[in-house]
Amino acid sequence: MDQIYELLAITLSAILANNFIFSQFLGICPFLGVSKKVDTAVGMGIAVTFVMGLASAITWAVQRFVLDPFGLGYMQTVAFILVIASLVQFIEMFLQKAMPALYTALGVYLPLITTNCAVLGVAILNINSNYNFIESVVYGITGGLGFLLAIVLFASIRERLVFADYPKSFEGFPIALVTAGLMALSFMGFSGLKVW
Repeated sequence: MDQIYELLAITLSAILANNFIFSQFLGICPFLGVSKKVDTAVGMGIAVTFVMGLASAITWAVQRFVLDPFGLGYMQTVAFILVIASLVQFIEMFLQKAMPALYTALGVYLPLITTNCAVLGVAILNINSNYNFIESVVYGITGGLGFLLAIVLFASIRERLVFADYPKSFEGFPIALVTAGLMALSFMGFSGLKVW
């Protein structure tokens, strides 16, 4: 029963209270770059969630069974980036064959998942938080779901901002930054969330 509460706490924390975008400010580049349309935002969010979940599982195993036993802890960042790059390459090939429209819409931001600091961040946070395998995978997937929630909400607001009336000096990127800041403030309301 304690394990279920722990997993629930990890889930709520990753999605709401410690959202990678609005609380930890990781993964901002694809968040701002792919959030002009909801459909591309959903595609990017799903791709990031998939990569974060798999990367969490594989990097946990690499850390526990390769790096720690052989005293190669100093190679953690390099090893994790290699794992993430391989996963992103796999997703890129899959999307190019199975969903070419989404592949084209994501454009340059798809390979940028490799350098998305949220993906590397979740892998390192799993190790630093001493999560076991299941907790690592849950944190990876729910961290990705938090990214998906953030980018879809932001994209839906940006689509409506086209019809909004605001000063000309805020046109384009400045109004997007103001919107992201207001959303981050709203997510701060979850910071006091407690799981009993």
